[in-house]
Amino acid sequence: MSAPHSLPFRQIHLDFHTSPKIGDVGREFDAAEFARILKRAHVNSINLFAKCHHGHLYYNTARPERHPALPAGLDLLGEQIEACRREGIKTPIYISVQCDEYAANTHPEWIAREKDGRQCGAGPLQPGWQILDMSSPYQDYVAEQTAEILAQFQPVDGIWFDMCWDQPSSNRYAIAGMERNGLNPEDDADRQRYAHLVAQQYMARYYDLVKASTPDALVFFNCRPFKFLDEEIGWFEQIEIEALPTGGWGYMYFPKNVRLIRRCGKPYLGMTARFHKCWADFGGLKPYPALEYETAQMLAHGAQCCIGDQLHPRGILDPAAYELIGQVYARVEAREPWCEGATAVTEIGVLQCPETAGVDEGTTRMLTQLKQQFDLLYRTDDFTPYALLVLPDAIEVDEALRAKLEAYLAHGGKILASGTSGLTADGIGVTLPALGVVPQGMSPFTATYIRFGQQVAEDVPPSDHVMYERGVRVTAAEGASMVAGIVVPYFERAWNHFSSHFQTPADALSPYAAAVTTAQTAYVAYPIFGAFSKHGNAPYRLLVRNLLALLLPRPLLRVEAPTSTEATITQQGERTIIHLLHYTPERRGENLDLVEDIVPLYQVHLALRRDVKPTRVYLAPEGTDVPFTLTDGYLQMSVPEVRGHAMVVVE
Repeated sequence: MSAPHSLPFRQIHLDFHTSPKIGDVGREFDAAEFARILKRAHVNSINLFAKCHHGHLYYNTARPERHPALPAGLDLLGEQIEACRREGIKTPIYISVQCDEYAANTHPEWIAREKDGRQCGAGPLQPGWQILDMSSPYQDYVAEQTAEILAQFQPVDGIWFDMCWDQPSSNRYAIAGMERNGLNPEDDADRQRYAHLVAQQYMARYYDLVKASTPDALVFFNCRPFKFLDEEIGWFEQIEIEALPTGGWGYMYFPKNVRLIRRCGKPYLGMTARFHKCWADFGGLKPYPALEYETAQMLAHGAQCCIGDQLHPRGILDPAAYELIGQVYARVEAREPWCEGATAVTEIGVLQCPETAGVDEGTTRMLTQLKQQFDLLYRTDDFTPYALLVLPDAIEVDEALRAKLEAYLAHGGKILASGTSGLTADGIGVTLPALGVVPQGMSPFTATYIRFGQQVAEDVPPSDHVMYERGVRVTAAEGASMVAGIVVPYFERAWNHFSSHFQTPADALSPYAAAVTTAQTAYVAYPIFGAFSKHGNAPYRLLVRNLLALLLPRPLLRVEAPTSTEATITQQGERTIIHLLHYTPERRGENLDLVEDIVPLYQVHLALRRDVKPTRVYLAPEGTDVPFTLTDGYLQMSVPEVRGHAMVVVE
């Protein structure tokens, strides 16, 4: 594995998916003006297109895929690269992989096929992308294109391969390949296994191709599931998180996934876009506060920034878009001295639960609102750096994981588990006895009620609080304590017995526990993190907060601020940087959340766990000193104003 690269902080991903039906491609392109606009916008790296989803090429080549409307003699990519390099701007090259309209139309036998024979992707009368099968000769076709691009532009700053997911297929090439590998084409799982095998094969091939040409080049394969990252990291020089919040990803996708990928030993960045909605939203311009938030969030998690755009077919950049980007990137540039090489400081590890919808997002949302410092983990990761582990909702604890968790507890670690984590999937058996519970199967009731005991009742209204999701029936084992109970309804709502509009009212306190604690563990009998993602019910967050207070009474950071405030800690040498973010996405359209206003907070009190008195505390980049005291092992301070994003530096 090669040494980590240093990524530029202010990148652009410049889409250029341009139909062959458009006849004036590149006609107004001015290389010098192109580079000047980028330079004025504080851009220091830009992904430029060699090949787009339409399958066309944008450089001088004898290959028939060259865009038919590109003027003879115009080496669009070559002139872009040359002009940008004169301005000191890096120029990784983009190549579309599984989306290729030209190849699909000229070689329909290369199109991936569903199990029933239908082609994957858009149908013949749909405006969209057909999907190619990488087990067909198309893989060689892309390799030939890549080799030509590498030869023509050597040395390259990088190659950015796009649309690289695992694509199951049932065309004749895929079926033959599955049979060669002893897999059954009729079995969906085997089709998925073969797709994964093919993806890893072509990634290794293309990676080697790039490195043979330019050993120092960056290489990235977009659209890979992060759950495979631990086995595929050797083919990546950087990790990028494509996450356009208004384009379907939402505002939780980046902060969830960055907590997983930032531990992988490679540089990483977040990618948003300047569009109001999603890619190729021509005429759609995002409000400045939204783009400030998205890039500030990247910096707060130690990531570099990338903003997506799309070049107009005639080759001209949108001046308003780059005025917006320039304003945002000037702000990023001013903060880079406190972000370069900074790494996250955490004390909680969360085992990721990727197969259960909403759990990882709910855990991220809840712990972020609680200002906890946490990472997402693979079960193969080292647990010892973390003071506490969270096993959310449905973590299957096999023998290997049980032994690892018991060793972790033996060295003083703490565990918070929920749902069937540490139990069998049916809620009958125990796979992690240290949780201190006696399970008796799943509850017969869809909705029940939580009665908070005194130990976990801080700030909780004195009521029985509804839990909308089915839980497990457990009692406390010997030596454990029930700290919250379950109140059951009169009956399960059904066609033949129901009451009023929604769930049946609470009837009586049952013998079963909603939460159980031991000296080192806490267990919640519900899938509380997925429930929080789905329902956003505040008592769920309060229960977890109060259980965490029992397990971690001296957290790394305390912040007196609204739940809408995000707080992260990074370390840069002997500097500690606390990032405070307060932006409030609102529902501004159907399925569209957006930040349009920056609402400041004043006099935000912080308490950072620290034994040694610092020499100075100040705000960056302003340089304004922040008064502080060191009391009972906590550095106490008050930030005068948080206008969107504040960086508190402890020297």
